[in-house]
Amino acid sequence: MVKDSKFYDILGVSPDATDAQLKTAYKKGALKHHPDKNAHNPEAENKFKEISQAYECLADPQKRQLYDQYGEEGLEQGGMGAGGMNAEDLFSQFFGGGGMGGMGGFGGMFGGGGMREQGPKKARTIHHVHKVSLEDIYRGKVSKLALQKSIICPKCEGRGGKEGAVKTCAGCQGQGMKTMMRQMGPMIQRFQTVCPDCNGEGETVREKDKCKQCNAKKTIIERKVLHVHVDRGVQSGTKLDFRGEGDQMPGVQPGDVQFEIEQKPHERFQRKGDDLFYHAEVDLLTALAGGALYIEHLDERWLTVDIMPGEVIAPGEIKVIRGQGMPSYRHHDFGNMYVRFDVKFPESITGPNGEDGYPTSMTEQQIKALESVLAPRKPQTIPPPDAMTEDYSLEKVDPAAEGQRATKVDDEDDEMGGGERVQCASQ
Repeated sequence: MVKDSKFYDILGVSPDATDAQLKTAYKKGALKHHPDKNAHNPEAENKFKEISQAYECLADPQKRQLYDQYGEEGLEQGGMGAGGMNAEDLFSQFFGGGGMGGMGGFGGMFGGGGMREQGPKKARTIHHVHKVSLEDIYRGKVSKLALQKSIICPKCEGRGGKEGAVKTCAGCQGQGMKTMMRQMGPMIQRFQTVCPDCNGEGETVREKDKCKQCNAKKTIIERKVLHVHVDRGVQSGTKLDFRGEGDQMPGVQPGDVQFEIEQKPHERFQRKGDDLFYHAEVDLLTALAGGALYIEHLDERWLTVDIMPGEVIAPGEIKVIRGQGMPSYRHHDFGNMYVRFDVKFPESITGPNGEDGYPTSMTEQQIKALESVLAPRKPQTIPPPDAMTEDYSLEKVDPAAEGQRATKVDDEDDEMGGGERVQCASQ
């Protein structure tokens, strides 16, 4: 999976296209939209530049890897902007010459033509995201992951046919493109087109001599199972490389496979670095008088946490259990577990003669029992003796009913306002 497929879409290829497919797509697109061939089409020049920019990025393994993983933003932040070479310069490097009329061979892009040598060519890296549960990261795990990759055909050893049967295309001398001429009135126009004899491959093989296993494609698809070691405490975003386990193509080094660890969300814990965060809900009695809290850990152990009587757990308070977090990656210590408490208050306190859930007056004994263990009441501002006072009681609020009431009041205000405006207009 790639982050951005824009450059692939411009060239008209899929994100898993091989270097040969990219090369063929660039040849077709660049020749079709070259400004010299589309003098009366101003949009062709912009398309030509887009095709050149896309190919310059994807033809470079390092740039392509950055683009696949981070998109154009990743190229810019990595100091590898995709538009570094002028489109005409790229065209000249690839086709030779300085324009449509002077195009020669195609040796420039991969070795000659003034380009710098970049060492042995290598197939691109295949990227996969490996989603792992927090339990597996806590305990460590070996995952068996199957993937499909291209390997050099073992029957023809990557030739595409019988030994000696694959020939360099005589029509294009192995270049994949042919120079054609067309007379337009008194002028003769030269242009490049994909060689019809070899379909741009540069090689030909008779049908009867084609490899029966790969049908002259030189590679076949193989299923490969890789053992991915998820170490204890590994961080999300860690990349695990398998050198040489990627696609194979004739004449290039095998590519790599890279797995990126992605931690799945967890229903009980949140992770930050090596620490775990747990949300616990306790009732008011436990918060005041103490009790026990039971936490199921990631390795199926149960932690018993004692809340001492009189410790008093405040709503939103955070406590820590040392050493019960995640194992530190490639170390021998552990992080901490932080517990955030949510204190659940009762909706009402039922007296001895009241019905369940219905608020009644508490007895004197109950009030005195609470006053004996809790802090004194906070002093209130008391009205002066000669002040006029009125007694009121509190009622529970039904949010739905209050919302309907507010809507009704707004409607009535609108109606009254509208009536006043009509009355004023009639005077």
